[in-house]
Amino acid sequence: MTFKYIFWDNDGVLVNTERYYFRATREVLAGVGIDLTCEEFIRISLTEGRSIFDLAKEHGISEQVIDDLRRWRNNRYAELLEHEDLDFSSAGKVLAELHGRINMAIVTSSLRIHFDIIHRRTGMLPHCDFYLTREDYGMSKPNPEPYLLALQRSGHSADSVLVIEDSPRGLISAKAAGLTCWVLPGEQTFDDDYLQADRILLELGEIPGLIL
Repeated sequence: MTFKYIFWDNDGVLVNTERYYFRATREVLAGVGIDLTCEEFIRISLTEGRSIFDLAKEHGISEQVIDDLRRWRNNRYAELLEHEDLDFSSAGKVLAELHGRINMAIVTSSLRIHFDIIHRRTGMLPHCDFYLTREDYGMSKPNPEPYLLALQRSGHSADSVLVIEDSPRGLISAKAAGLTCWVLPGEQTFDDDYLQADRILLELGEIPGLIL
């Protein structure tokens, strides 16, 4: 199969940021007496694609307080993205190798503010034709809307597009959009069910040799 476009997921694929999202969320929820476990985070956020603040609702926290918690979490996450190691060197090399030989875009559930902080540090965006962040669509992954919108934006047919994902919710989104999806399991999603995946990757460095 010859691919003309790659749609990259961002967090967990191009940059190792999900651990910081978990850390920021866990810190904020601890302030209202909720002990968020890694297993809960994986199930609710990475597998089911729901807001982790559903836990706060289940504990009787008001919507007003949840709005404050979400704002505090987003600010804390931004601080971590500014200063912590994002582990993007291998992905940067792969994108540089593919640049000019295949079209690329990034389709992420990240907020634009966090996406911008990340990619001020990575220098990856010049390799991509466009990117979609959470503000660009109505329904997030696992809904297919983000990838359907990306497909429309690319101007290509579904059978010519390859998606690279790391989570069950991303895989479900891509397959529901009719796209081929290769999965690179992340450190938090390594043991999840990827039966729908068209290929399981061990590392990003495999990709150029498989598609060029």
